[in-house]
Amino acid sequence: MVYKTIVPQPALQPYVKYFWTLEDKTGKADVKTFRTMADGCPGVVFQQPDSGNFFQAGKQLPETFLFGQTTRYAEIHLTGSFDTVGVYFQPDALQTVFGYQAEELTDSCLDLNLFAKPRGIDLSDRLANTVSPGDKVAFLEDYLLAEINRNHRYTDKTMRYALEQIISSKGTLSLKALQQNLNTSQRSFHRKFKQYTGIPPKLFSRICRFQASLKQLQQTDYDKLSDIAFGNDYADQSHFIRSFKEFSGLSPAQYQKNSTEVVENLSEIFS
Repeated sequence: MVYKTIVPQPALQPYVKYFWTLEDKTGKADVKTFRTMADGCPGVVFQQPDSGNFFQAGKQLPETFLFGQTTRYAEIHLTGSFDTVGVYFQPDALQTVFGYQAEELTDSCLDLNLFAKPRGIDLSDRLANTVSPGDKVAFLEDYLLAEINRNHRYTDKTMRYALEQIISSKGTLSLKALQQNLNTSQRSFHRKFKQYTGIPPKLFSRICRFQASLKQLQQTDYDKLSDIAFGNDYADQSHFIRSFKEFSGLSPAQYQKNSTEVVENLSEIFS
């Protein structure tokens, strides 16, 4: 498989972390099982329909789907082969790009054509009939820029600052101190944070900490698991393992033995 990431144009960078493409050059069309993990970011996935289809809980997913925050792991299945383009958004993109109440898409997804078709755009059809992955990304960039221009009023500098602080601290920042720094009440901060990201600030911080520990595990940057636990502010190794299983569905040892990352936070699972 050929996986590539593409840096968005400057105007999109406050909203999009990167675009990605994944093509299966082997020609093998079979059923594969993948596990998604909580990562703090929404996204878009388009799968070329004549190459294969994604299924979750026995239900076929739309060709072009927008998904929100994931608070737990989930399994999806691919029948066929990858011919996929995706968008990896910043955490607040459901509000800032689409003007959408982020909480409504937490642990869920919807057909992105529901947004596009009323404005005369059939995203799935356009993407399916665009051959080059680079041209697909260019089309998505134009579409997202139009959405941002339409919904620019939803950008909130306070929320951007809060997200940046939590992410840069890898989830270890005191939320009480952050709230006081922003000169806002706990209730107001909690409400607005959920409006923009879809989840409470405490859960978002826990996901950021899990992601920091996951990257350390992937890079084998440790001597023993307790190094990861204490380095990421977990109370002990057992606390770290429980948190890891909550967000990935696997213990750290099982993750290393039975999975391989295909796309960031999407791993193929082997029995």
